Amino acid sequence: MSKPTVRPSRPFFSSGPCAKRPGWSLSALDQALVGRSHRAPEGRARLKEVITRSKNILGIPADWRLAVVPASDTGAVEMILWAIAGERGMDVLSFESFSGTWAQDLRDVLKIEDLRVLDAPYGELPDLAAVDWSRDVVLTWNGTTSGVRIPNAEAIPVEHDGLIICDATSAAFAMDLPWDRLDVVTWSWQKALGGEAAHGMVAISPRAAARLTEASPRPLPKIFRLTGKKGLLEAVFEGDTINTPSMLCVEDALDGLRWAESAGGLPALKARSQASLAVVAEWVEKTDWVSFLASDPATRSCTSICLKIVAPWFEALAPEARAKAVKHLTGLVAQEGAGYDLASYRDAPAGLRIWGGATVDAADIQALLPWLDWAYECTREEFAA
Repeated sequence: MSKPTVRPSRPFFSSGPCAKRPGWSLSALDQALVGRSHRAPEGRARLKEVITRSKNILGIPADWRLAVVPASDTGAVEMILWAIAGERGMDVLSFESFSGTWAQDLRDVLKIEDLRVLDAPYGELPDLAAVDWSRDVVLTWNGTTSGVRIPNAEAIPVEHDGLIICDATSAAFAMDLPWDRLDVVTWSWQKALGGEAAHGMVAISPRAAARLTEASPRPLPKIFRLTGKKGLLEAVFEGDTINTPSMLCVEDALDGLRWAESAGGLPALKARSQASLAVVAEWVEKTDWVSFLASDPATRSCTSICLKIVAPWFEALAPEARAKAVKHLTGLVAQEGAGYDLASYRDAPAGLRIWGGATVDAADIQALLPWLDWAYECTREEFAA
């Protein structure tokens, strides 16, 4: 087929760090509080503003606490697991790379004795009916590396004895989160609002706050501590931080939050992401060489849109050759400036991953797809026997 001529205006489809919001430029950081302490009143006020705007956009209940924490979403999840895991039995859902990491850490590092791991392969969800909600439960709302999401909150009881710890890093600001059914929710700035990396956020319910003040399963390094001698470190939820944040990143996070508000808040962000998924779904429906990795349409992610190549010649390749073919395909698109960072995650089945979060314009994904078709044909000629 002939090479396309129309390129995406913003060919940035990485699943993290993700595309900046439309119209972003470095001038958005002109007012960053550089050269000042984050502990100064002005610095603390901006961190507090991140917390307040995030709570308002996401609809976090007023009695929940929200904090900026170190080390992205990974740090946010780990600090909670290390603080409370082992106080009671735990169920963990493992169905892609990061949820698999939480399961591995709980089993092999923290060595939780009463642990059940509910596994599912890439493209599927574990059986939610098998979860024991009387235990602590660790779940990933949206599998960033598998494109599989929890479809709704129906399986999660409002009343539950344990804590439900939700890694929502590629779901926040793009999907509804059932705050009345969760107890801890984590995310990072580098996902749905296109912020800079290395900073995470953790939201905790009153029940989770009570558990944190009561739990003492193990000593914690300072970087993980949300409690002190007098209980919960309340200042952390008011704009203080455990360690030094980047005020450039704080300014960028505020820029993304202000854009989200101007765009129409969470309903508009969800609609933008769903529009991107709809564009890809229409293309997949008429394209014979590609399919969604998520086997159930109800579980398909609208942010991390993961695809598998189903052409017989590709499926006949050895795993190493499949990876090379995908690298060739995505490399051709990148060389043309038509799309970057489109290969599936390194631990996932060889295929494609298109970020469709709220900062991506569906029109750019529409412009990308002919380039994928073109690159596929070039790759088939190169690799097919």
